[in-house]
Amino acid sequence: MLVSAKEMLEKAKAGHYAVGQFNINNLEWTKAILLTAQELNSPVILGVSEGAGKYMTGYKTVVGMVNGMMEELKITVPVALHLDHGSYEGCLACVEAGFSSIMFDGSHYPIDENVAKTTELVKIAKAHGMSLEAEVGSIGGEEDGVIGKGECADPQECKSIADLGVTMLAAGIGNIHGKYPDNWEGLSFETLDAIQQLTGEMPLVLHGGTGIPEDMIKKAISLGVAKINVNTECQLAFADATRKYIEAGKDLEGKGFDPRKLLAPGFEAIKATVKEKMELFGSVGKAN
Repeated sequence: MLVSAKEMLEKAKAGHYAVGQFNINNLEWTKAILLTAQELNSPVILGVSEGAGKYMTGYKTVVGMVNGMMEELKITVPVALHLDHGSYEGCLACVEAGFSSIMFDGSHYPIDENVAKTTELVKIAKAHGMSLEAEVGSIGGEEDGVIGKGECADPQECKSIADLGVTMLAAGIGNIHGKYPDNWEGLSFETLDAIQQLTGEMPLVLHGGTGIPEDMIKKAISLGVAKINVNTECQLAFADATRKYIEAGKDLEGKGFDPRKLLAPGFEAIKATVKEKMELFGSVGKAN
């Protein structure tokens, strides 16, 4: 059964580890992530962007697939199904569809409007027993066409959003979505530290987990980051394994063109990536 991300993230923050949010795009992605979480006895968050939700034909399809898969695969570790970078309308649609967690990305609104919309969603999420993630300061790079500069959030603005009663807070600390450019300056730990001091117990979220060096990830966790989002890295691993399979001509051997065979190397590559991240984040064995 799907759970809110609240308890898993509070435990993670108190225990100085982080839970990975791995974005899903289809059945292979979902199955690979759920099986890896179960094998490693790790809590997990399945992220769905609005674009991926649309691609999978809608949020109800996603909920049906995830619930069915958890039952058939006998998944017992805590799993949250989370809307990633949701609009206000997207959040409401996911509440209705049966998600267990939502992110409202109000970072592009003036802070007063971000506060007003977040306040509404806090009430709605509480009434449904869901966790709610808010964002302050835009995360750089590209996320379904939304582009920011990797700027740093204002710690006071973070506090004003945290005080509304959200479950977790995503704050820009120089991180970006997608691949990091060669001239990237790294994470701003001063900003992270200042935010953590003002927001106290609240689990903080690091978006754009792909390509951040391991020592920076570990330092971010030590400063209160309890949720780290990974998407691009799984996509790159899947694409790379699929390319190798086709370049080796395996799709031309026997029934190598069968999608179950064609997509298998990519599926295994996602599992390997997720395992590596769960080990790095420290969530292995933390499902109990």
